[in-house]
Amino acid sequence: KSTSAKERACQYQPGQNIHGFTVTEVVAVPDLFLTAVKLTHDTTGAQHLHAARDDANNLFRLSHSIDFKITTPMDSTGVPHILEHTVLCGSQKYPCRDPFFKMLNRSLSTFMNAFTASDYTMYPFSTQNGKDFQNLLSVYLDAVFFPCLREQDFRQEGWRLENETPTDINSPLVFKGVVFNEMKGAFSDNERVYAQHLQNKLFPDHTYSVVSGGEPLAIPDLTWEQLKQFHATHYHPSNARFFTYGDLPLEQHLKQIEEEALSRFKRINPNTEVPSQPHWSSPREEHVTCSPDALAPDPARQDTLCVSYLLGEKGFEEERIEALLHKLEIQIKHQSTNFGLSLASYIASLWNHDGDPVELLQISDSVAKFRQALKENPCFLQEKVLHYFKENTHRLTLSMSPDEAYLEKQAQAEEEKLQRKIQALSHSDRKEIYEKGLELLATQSKTQDASCLPALKVSDIEPTIPITPVQISTAGGVPVQYCEQPTNGLVYLRAMCSLNTLPEDLRLYVPLFCSVITKMGCGALDYRQQAQQMELRTGGMSVSTQVTPDSTQLDMYEQGVLLSSSCLERNLPHMFQLWRDIFNSPHFDDEERLRVLVMMSAQELANGISYSGHMYAMTRAGRHLTPAGDLQETFSGMEQVKFMKRIAEMSDLSQVMRTLPRIKKHLLNPDTMRCAVNTTPQKISDTAAQLESFMKEVADNRKERKPVRSNIIERPLDPLDDSGLSRKLISELNFQPCQMKTFFQLPFPVNFVSESIRAVAFSHQDYASLCILARMMTAKFLHGEIREKGGAYGGGARMGGGCFSFYSYRDPNSVQTLSAFRKGVDWAKSGQFSQQDIDEAKLSVFSAVDSPVAPSSKGMGRFLSGVTDEMLQNHRERLFAVTHKNLVEVAERYLGVGQRTCGVAILGPENHTIKKDPSWIVK
Repeated sequence: KSTSAKERACQYQPGQNIHGFTVTEVVAVPDLFLTAVKLTHDTTGAQHLHAARDDANNLFRLSHSIDFKITTPMDSTGVPHILEHTVLCGSQKYPCRDPFFKMLNRSLSTFMNAFTASDYTMYPFSTQNGKDFQNLLSVYLDAVFFPCLREQDFRQEGWRLENETPTDINSPLVFKGVVFNEMKGAFSDNERVYAQHLQNKLFPDHTYSVVSGGEPLAIPDLTWEQLKQFHATHYHPSNARFFTYGDLPLEQHLKQIEEEALSRFKRINPNTEVPSQPHWSSPREEHVTCSPDALAPDPARQDTLCVSYLLGEKGFEEERIEALLHKLEIQIKHQSTNFGLSLASYIASLWNHDGDPVELLQISDSVAKFRQALKENPCFLQEKVLHYFKENTHRLTLSMSPDEAYLEKQAQAEEEKLQRKIQALSHSDRKEIYEKGLELLATQSKTQDASCLPALKVSDIEPTIPITPVQISTAGGVPVQYCEQPTNGLVYLRAMCSLNTLPEDLRLYVPLFCSVITKMGCGALDYRQQAQQMELRTGGMSVSTQVTPDSTQLDMYEQGVLLSSSCLERNLPHMFQLWRDIFNSPHFDDEERLRVLVMMSAQELANGISYSGHMYAMTRAGRHLTPAGDLQETFSGMEQVKFMKRIAEMSDLSQVMRTLPRIKKHLLNPDTMRCAVNTTPQKISDTAAQLESFMKEVADNRKERKPVRSNIIERPLDPLDDSGLSRKLISELNFQPCQMKTFFQLPFPVNFVSESIRAVAFSHQDYASLCILARMMTAKFLHGEIREKGGAYGGGARMGGGCFSFYSYRDPNSVQTLSAFRKGVDWAKSGQFSQQDIDEAKLSVFSAVDSPVAPSSKGMGRFLSGVTDEMLQNHRERLFAVTHKNLVEVAERYLGVGQRTCGVAILGPENHTIKKDPSWIVK
């Protein structure tokens, strides 16, 4: 029996039958260190692809094509998306409500989700535990092929008409539903709106002309009957693709898929191939409107920026082509932790349209064919440009502009739709709506029996963590941590530069400095040449802000910027040369280039809020609770978003250009740096030698700079080492936390709500109990209150950064959600939870604690935050030891009304309740 998964898989033969499947192809893919095995199910024709690779993070993915052969498009009711939600709400074998969310706490999964694209829905999960894989596979198969599809689940997940207060028959009727609110939130992002219009208008004649996720105003046209019909026609093995990945044996997977699902079906013809879009004979122009983005830079500033792609006289430069092929080589060699999921997503679209997924994996072959084509025809690429771009008449020019009345019009359209629905109701219909509302509320409030679901036990969790050995030495006087890892011939370099000497007035500019420092040009290179050299010689070079709370003291933290880059071993000298030029001679004087970067940065920040609103709310809520929280808000919170908007609207950037070199003097200074290198054992000494000479050359930069604050505490890099190498932390022991409630009015139809409470640092004995409590409150209380009853897309609690935080995501409610947080605390203090609830929370916490770490990231936690393997093991033992009594005690000690110091923040639409309440600060 061979030891390696990919070698074992090579022993399968085409024509071989395994549990009702026939092997059609076996291909070794050395580029990706895997063996691909293609199979077809004999009875139903279901296709299966197995990628055998020595990776313990095993993945399963099932996808169904959701297209239609019929030429008339379907509608934008979001039926595939609402079905994706509803199949996960209970099935024949697992009839409890919501097995999907329940399994999050009964498994050690490293990933669990479901996605609806324009033409397929996929259901992936991954785990490192073989028993867990079987459990999850059983739940997923039953959910997809034999779901309950109860009307109540459709109303909760999709949409329903319901009294605003379900217990009050006289309260107004409103639209509710998880997908309804999710899509309202999704369409508050203008980039999303633009992309959706672009696709719908470019392919107007079939399935791509509709919104598969659901257009908020079309969602209420979907009926429960239509949902069940869609499942019956599309969710059939003959229309399915199975993908498995990792080091678990294929036979076991096939046996389980056959026995638990496929054996109960016959073959059908699903009729889901997509016809080609008829080709236009002439280009078209379209215009759409969107909401004015309160935090994006003023559009008047944006017309001056126009991006043009030019085909230069020389055509395609050879170096440019090499840079892109090099990028491909790096992508293949870089090992991510979710490699299986990346593969699944990479092949999904092509395979869905009956392309060959194995061909897509053989990247070297494609590169060789491309090189051959270029060799035989030097104009190969120019001809492609002519054919696909220049002479192509199927071309759409789509412009989008903000409309001041956009949100008002949307709200009015929703109101009109609601009134039309209400006007059609008889007295008995209204009574039925009220009764169904009460029934749903009663179901949502009932304690559910989940005993039918499979579960791992706490004893299935590994008691100890594997140790990651590191060596600490110096290069040019700078501390360096070396970590030997199987990196596939790549070298990963990180450097942490302290910000302790930086004057206060420059702090807000640091994120801007980080985003432009590698993009303005350096040394003899302008910014275009610099970008090309980075692509040709490295796997990327970036600079980011770093705020690390201390692991023992709440009012201590480290502040700095982190330089990160990687390269193939052969390019190490080039990578150091690029950093050398960035340190010694960055170009800060090109105002035009800076303006483009500032605009892009401000725009990206503004666009990100509709996806990460809960993170912005949590950051703002924690701002006045710890010194690190205050700096986080400055670097990456709403304060930074508003600051960048202000910079982007300046007509003259000369003052900003004068600021950047001032920051550089404080940051890129070997006296306040430490480095980390992850690479193969063979490459350590070479990297060390080059790092040494690099440090000597940039050391001319040194000037004795006094820390701005006198309160600097030193912590040894290695607790067992007395070499004097240390991290320098800032201590603000006289910091006064204070309470504050902030509301940001934004052009969104939904809210992001957060409350943060000052708690304890990582090493404190109560930290583990608070982690378990946050997970348990999320699963056993907040999920039901905020998502099921409240209709928000998500909500919960988390512990981290010294704070215990509550949050909600794309939430139709605002102040009501704050009282759901309070109720959660009362629930925890009452101790009305079982040992099973605690064990499930432990499983869930451990699946995060033990999530796989890529070779490039091993030892990073220790390097950045000083948390050693020994400290992690102590934390692990405390997690195992948490009891019912501990949980009630920490809820009372930290979260009780009299005890806590908390901050609150809400991002959302105009809110009259808050405006009238003087305890709120309205931004």
